[in-house]
Amino acid sequence: MSGSPVVPAYPSRVDLHTHSRRSDGVLEPRDLVAAAAVVGVRVLALADHDTLAGVRELCAPGAPELPLDLVPAVEINSVASGIEGLWEGELHILGLGVDPDSEAFEVALESQRQSRSIRFLMIVARLRDLGLPVDEGDEALRPEPGSSLGRPQIARLLVAAGHAPSVDAAMKDILARDRPAYVPRQGLGPHEAIAAIRDAGGLPVLAHFADAPARRDVVGDLISAGLGGLEVHYRHFDAETMAQMADLARALRLVPTGGSDYHGDSETYAQAHATLFVPDEDADALFASLPDGARERVRGAARTS
Repeated sequence: MSGSPVVPAYPSRVDLHTHSRRSDGVLEPRDLVAAAAVVGVRVLALADHDTLAGVRELCAPGAPELPLDLVPAVEINSVASGIEGLWEGELHILGLGVDPDSEAFEVALESQRQSRSIRFLMIVARLRDLGLPVDEGDEALRPEPGSSLGRPQIARLLVAAGHAPSVDAAMKDILARDRPAYVPRQGLGPHEAIAAIRDAGGLPVLAHFADAPARRDVVGDLISAGLGGLEVHYRHFDAETMAQMADLARALRLVPTGGSDYHGDSETYAQAHATLFVPDEDADALFASLPDGARERVRGAARTS
């Protein structure tokens, strides 16, 4: 984005899009929660890719009480075959307020994680063939059970091995679509992802899709499949894009959400939070849109019992 920067009206108390080490973030789930609480966040969604492992850790019986309300969430990078003009052929769907105890949803996520692992190893093998090995006994190749693998982990390995100056450079120059080590993703399509999230009692939200105002056909198709929200207050949107996204959400009666999409490769959570503006109303709208069981999960996530 290159337009006017968003100036936060007040320090955000809401962040509905973050990642931990259970997928492609750099912080342990509890460290992420602590960092968010320190800067004043009171409602946080941990939305790791294709896993609820971090949420389960934080809310497990006997786990320490949390200093904020935690929204059980997940991000699914759906494979949008047949839709032209999409970056890497994907649409990212957030599932906010999903049930961590849903067995059917866990089966779907496990299938996603298996596809990620296969892709991960294919990329590692391709890098080896390119003379850019990253698999010399690194622990990142052996994730904890329930965690998911992705390209950011490989990008960090490329940096550690001296093959790239930064994670961003590794992603853009080596791992992105049409670059030497790119391998296409396999997995759920957007309609399947939306249905799985709905079945798990959550709100399906179209994440960081800046083209949404110009691609109402795509958004309309997703609404027909059950899409209920649009990520409006995304930290990397400029002010003009955010205003357009807000207008679209109102027009299509989608729940507006927002978040930092924090991973942590180049900044602390506090640094990311300083440029984040998610109004309190986004959390209110989310809670109002969820069925009773999901609202109880959100409100009760900070209590362990």
